[in-house]
Amino acid sequence: MALLEVNNLSVFFGGIKAVQNVSFQAEKGEFIGLIGPNGAGKTTVFNAVTGVAKPTEGEILFDGKRIGGMRPDKIAHLGIARTFQNIRIYPKLTAWENVLIGIASVPKYDTISAMLRLPHVVKSDREARQECEMYLNQIGLSEYKDVQAGSLPYGIQRKLEIARALATKPKLLFLDEPAAGMNTKESAELVDFLKQIHQMTGITIILIEHHMDVVMNVCSKINVLNLGELLFTGTPQEVQTNPEVIRAYIGERRKSHA
Repeated sequence: MALLEVNNLSVFFGGIKAVQNVSFQAEKGEFIGLIGPNGAGKTTVFNAVTGVAKPTEGEILFDGKRIGGMRPDKIAHLGIARTFQNIRIYPKLTAWENVLIGIASVPKYDTISAMLRLPHVVKSDREARQECEMYLNQIGLSEYKDVQAGSLPYGIQRKLEIARALATKPKLLFLDEPAAGMNTKESAELVDFLKQIHQMTGITIILIEHHMDVVMNVCSKINVLNLGELLFTGTPQEVQTNPEVIRAYIGERRKSHA
């Protein structure tokens, strides 16, 4: 059974058909790309799966459970995390505090226990701090742990947002254009970083990205959207040589960069 199944998903906003009859699957441990021109429906698919947008038609199954139309917090607690195209960190908190918020977002005790500071609460908080140190060390951000997040370099802020998402211990991680705004050097470092966290965690990752070098270097399978519909699914090599994809997306990008 696939970890994520999207079957005939459609999302309409009034008379606008943002996504129409899109179907795809993500197996446990896969690293999948979701690409397409601007307005193709990529982020709408993310929003539908994570509960930000309500599906108009179709079915979304996560780990065998129907999640279409569920609240975002309920979906997150099932094991789905995401980042956003525009960085959403807490700029006035340190890198360490940002990751700790990710850990704390998965409740381990009730409000009354927390107010009374019962022994299991104290133990859980101590373990959360240890986990925070572990994540920062594993992801290579320990040198920035006491630095205010808003003052970090752009590429490090991107990594911090991903680290905070990983701290929720998801089964599935959505990354929405993590290379946006990065230069060539930063994009290359991001590729190494994404490969590292995928190897380290083994979780399923679905990536939206316009930087083709990033997509082709980290994804084993790519879904191509165009005008709200699924145009093609294949390996990076198959995507790069498919005539329809070249005509609808890759070819247009090459022209725009010529």
